[in-house]
Amino acid sequence: MSPLPETDQEMPLISHLAELRSRLLRCVIAVLLLFGALFYFAQDIYTIVSAPLRAYLPEGATMIATGVASPFLTPFKLTAWIAFFLSVPVILFQLWGFIAPGLYKHEKRLAVPLMASSILLFYAGMAFAYFLVFPIIFHFFASVTPDGVAMMTDINEYLSFILTLFFAFGVAFEIPVATFLLIWVGIVDVATLRKIRPYVVIGCFVVGMILTPPDIFSQTLLAVPMWLLFEVGLLCGSMIKKHQVEEEQAEQPDQPPAPLP
Repeated sequence: MSPLPETDQEMPLISHLAELRSRLLRCVIAVLLLFGALFYFAQDIYTIVSAPLRAYLPEGATMIATGVASPFLTPFKLTAWIAFFLSVPVILFQLWGFIAPGLYKHEKRLAVPLMASSILLFYAGMAFAYFLVFPIIFHFFASVTPDGVAMMTDINEYLSFILTLFFAFGVAFEIPVATFLLIWVGIVDVATLRKIRPYVVIGCFVVGMILTPPDIFSQTLLAVPMWLLFEVGLLCGSMIKKHQVEEEQAEQPDQPPAPLP
């Protein structure tokens, strides 16, 4: 009997690659559609995003554009990033659709809440940065400007600065999900994380020192939420681990009594 053709053996891999390409294409289309819808408002979007800095500029000072094409390209880039941020739910949904067939039933039950909480926490981190951290940072920068120096920030430099902070705070707010996954997968246990809690607190303040200006108030604004989010992830991880242990004990058959001598 002749062996099966190689094409028949490769079909599963080819079908997976085709599905991956299809889902990536949907993600790109979602970003492009949102970008097309927002492009008309690109200047207004930049005005809104730059409001925390402009509120603390000295009287008569404005932001500047040092590049010839910066007045057009900077709002263009910001709108593209906003479109990407807003497309995150669609991107994660396509990722979920690709990996879901390979998950067990109990894994699917946890994956959906984890995905939803990841999206909400990422957006919460960005909102926290915009509404609370940005005003404090820019007020600090404006207050320490030397005499005789005009504070006139380049619009492209400002965009790079805020995008870095948006990503930093968005990722930092994913700490509960990361902590939960570490416990759920079994990489670390709850007892170990509780034992290293003091080092985690120190690490949160170190991150706060790196990402914020050198004043204790703004450092605390990032460090304290990170520590509290770690505690939330630790609590959720310990609860799900306890539930898994109870399920395993319930599934084990009763041990037969030992035979009489």
